[in-house]
Amino acid sequence: MRRLDPTDARILLALDEDPRATVLGLSRQLGLARGTVQAHLERLESDGVLTRFSRRLNPAALGFTVSAFVMVEIHQGQQASVLGGLREIPEVLEVHGITGDGDLMCRVVARDAEDLYRVGQEILAIPGVTRTRTSLAMRELVSYRVDPLLKALGG
Repeated sequence: MRRLDPTDARILLALDEDPRATVLGLSRQLGLARGTVQAHLERLESDGVLTRFSRRLNPAALGFTVSAFVMVEIHQGQQASVLGGLREIPEVLEVHGITGDGDLMCRVVARDAEDLYRVGQEILAIPGVTRTRTSLAMRELVSYRVDPLLKALGG
């Protein structure tokens, strides 16, 4: 993946602040030609820097007030099938391959403790999963963010 330049960083920071900004609006805000902004955005999309647009929803607003991290240990060679099973569970929001005490780390949500137990049982029932360890998230202290990185790049 190509490194971002300061113009990329400025555009991405402006988009992070206002995801609905138009190319024309960005060009005016940043003092750049519309064609420059358009070219940078197209390159950022084709390079995979900008992924599909989705508004960030708070799961609690949907009734999922419990958030947890589930460490999953799997049989070697079973990652693809386990990932397929995890994708089938709507409450699994993210899955990361990790090093250390587990193979995968899943961010999951649930409606309450009983629902979290059900989600955990669904994960354990996936062929290839050997063990799970669940930790409740008590409070989100730092939300997902990229703006400090963009600012460091000259945004």
